[in-house]
Amino acid sequence: MRTLLSNGAMIFAGMVSIPAIVTTVDAKLPQMPNTPAFKPDPRLPLLEKFFESADAPAKEFSHVFLSEADHYELDWRLLPSISFVESTGGKAARNNNMFGWDCGRAEFTSMTDGIRTVARHLGRAERYRDKDVDEILLAYNPNPAYSRIVKSVMSRIAPVE
Repeated sequence: MRTLLSNGAMIFAGMVSIPAIVTTVDAKLPQMPNTPAFKPDPRLPLLEKFFESADAPAKEFSHVFLSEADHYELDWRLLPSISFVESTGGKAARNNNMFGWDCGRAEFTSMTDGIRTVARHLGRAERYRDKDVDEILLAYNPNPAYSRIVKSVMSRIAPVE
């Protein structure tokens, strides 16, 4: 009995001696700055509506077109318009190549990969870099009618800003 009491007393004494952890909030700490309210991209519904009117598969990649255009500083309507002229926004795309890239021979692992690859080339490759839309289109396809057709589609998506 004496052993039982002394063991119990030791356990109780250990529990009583455990320090309490107290957390306080210092009112003088700096507060997080107010973050601006999220604003949806007004271009997204325009692009989705355009592709939806043609029942084009590219509609589900509208956000990718916009993010890649912004990343490579391209007119946001350019890539969707080329995809529309070349494959009706992916309807006639083979091998995830909705741009007719490399005369239609290029193969991409996904539609997203195709958008990113073509955007990177139009934004950074020497052939296209530092050119305006007309010059990019001329380098993309030297047929003068091609530029007019793509620019016509661009204006159908949204008027010139």
